[in-house]
Amino acid sequence: MKMLTIALLALTGLVGLATEPALAEKAVITDVTGRRVELDLPAKRVLLGEARQVHVVAALKGDKTFETIVGWRDDLVKKDADTYVSYRDRFPDIEKLPRFGYVGNGTFDLEAAIALKPDVLTLNLESVKAAEEASLVEKAEAAGIAVVYLDFRVDPEKNTENSIALLGEIFGAEDRAKELTDYRRAQIARVTDRLAAAKPAFPKVFIERSPGISGDVVCCRTFGPVNFGRMVELGGGHNIGSDVITGTFGDLNPEQLVLANPDHVIVTGANWAAESDVNQFVNVGPGADPKAARQRLADLMQRPAFPGLKAVKQGQVHAVWHQFYGNPYDFVAIQQFAKWFHPELFADLDAEDTFRDFHQKFLPVAYRTGYFVSLEAGDM
Repeated sequence: MKMLTIALLALTGLVGLATEPALAEKAVITDVTGRRVELDLPAKRVLLGEARQVHVVAALKGDKTFETIVGWRDDLVKKDADTYVSYRDRFPDIEKLPRFGYVGNGTFDLEAAIALKPDVLTLNLESVKAAEEASLVEKAEAAGIAVVYLDFRVDPEKNTENSIALLGEIFGAEDRAKELTDYRRAQIARVTDRLAAAKPAFPKVFIERSPGISGDVVCCRTFGPVNFGRMVELGGGHNIGSDVITGTFGDLNPEQLVLANPDHVIVTGANWAAESDVNQFVNVGPGADPKAARQRLADLMQRPAFPGLKAVKQGQVHAVWHQFYGNPYDFVAIQQFAKWFHPELFADLDAEDTFRDFHQKFLPVAYRTGYFVSLEAGDM
């Protein structure tokens, strides 16, 4: 019934924030899967198959972020609630935007999407298999909707710049997309160039993916040589997950963690109250309470295998905002990692200042602290 109501409202023009941009021209673009996609650019009506793509759209469009967005997936509310609040406060009408489920788990309603008459549907690379099984691309194209795949998560080092450029074309912001890419490159180089010159020893790092969000919180979901695993390496650390995991995610058993005995432990966290069934996660992100985050982080270090680790004994335990793993703000995490791993070498580098500067230059929402936290003396 809800989707039917959305569809009816859309057909009467009462839903969505879209306005008519400049005249579009027929073009062919190549998405991150290598598909050639024909569509009118810039698009007049865009459906975001992942709402967290707004992190990029906002950097490209600023005050006009939602000008041509007619709907989005429900993941921003569920997985990045504090960011959603920031954008809702700045753009109150986004509460009216129709929300959709996820293609990857079969909850995306294509009929309701078609009713919104989008020109283009942007999907994440993880959705390819499910979309193929459901013949989603063919059905969407039959309804006049172009499907474009993006990727900021599976292999961000390979696909991030292309995905930014694709969104730049879709939203008619090619110059801004180049500015964003140039800024990101320069901020990463502030770390990698100095590491290349100094050649310090890389400490061993264990980065744990979203502990405390659901079910068994014992241990030890982590990252292979991409995504956060790659950010650790770019920040001057040796990601121990890469020693045994070849893909994006995987599991270490507690014995492997104890044997590796890392110099640093990092957990990823966010405000997952909307979907967590255990609420033991570390809430870091825009506006997060550092005292509460430290307590959650200290509690997680009481799990079996952790108290005896070198990192825990020496107080080298940290939390980082999980959403850095799915948007091109990864340069902020890389800078913070470098500061944690090599504090003397990067004494003059402040990731918070970098992210604040980025907000001022690119984003239509105000910067709020809270993206990182570390344990202090007496926290354990």
